[in-house]
Amino acid sequence: MSVAKNIEITSTSPSSFEDAIEKGISRASKTIKNVRGAWIKDQKINIDNGKATEYQVAMILTFVLDGAGDDE
Repeated sequence: MSVAKNIEITSTSPSSFEDAIEKGISRASKTIKNVRGAWIKDQKINIDNGKATEYQVAMILTFVLDGAGDDE
């Protein structure tokens, strides 16, 4: 049996939603082990002078807790 936890993060990129997703997952994976999935909860574009300046995503990451499934 494994036990997982969900956290919500927000990530931004000046170029695209896909880049914001990749950057968010990459950064979270540096401090959170066993990231197994992500759900994109929301997307937003910031606009300045009629042009998209920043792409923002809110996502929920799922990671498996260390030691989960061990008979303790």
